[in-house]
Amino acid sequence: MGRIVETEAYTGPDDEACHAAARIGRTRRNEPLFGPPGTAYIHLNYGIHWLMNAVTGPEGFPAGVLVRALEPVAGIDVMEARRGRADLTNGPARITQALGVGPELSGHRLSAPPLEFLSGVPVTDADTEVTTRIGITRDADRPLRFYDRRSRWVSKR
Repeated sequence: MGRIVETEAYTGPDDEACHAAARIGRTRRNEPLFGPPGTAYIHLNYGIHWLMNAVTGPEGFPAGVLVRALEPVAGIDVMEARRGRADLTNGPARITQALGVGPELSGHRLSAPPLEFLSGVPVTDADTEVTTRIGITRDADRPLRFYDRRSRWVSKR
């Protein structure tokens, strides 16, 4: 279990970095992105790492948020066993490995176990850093990355 401390937004067909950009459209791979808000979209990145997103657009509109960093708060021993190292959840691929999240959860409703997003204490505007997204080449200049500047678990400052 953890507190989300870093995210990146992907705004839909108008966003060239989105997996459902207009040039791509709807595919079998990105189908969960078209689901209702609160749906998990788990995708394979570079053919190696699973990444976890939450659908945020209305049903039929493919917008989502990539979870980039998580501050562990419970189950740390299990995360350490899965990761085999101290850098548990400060990166999107590390999160899925630490939590045991894989493709079987793509399309899962994030309001129910085994992968559930719960509301917590909001991060204030003063504690939120806004930057451009990381690790992409298309629409890379858009300020759609958000992180809690107080957290040591952020993937990159």
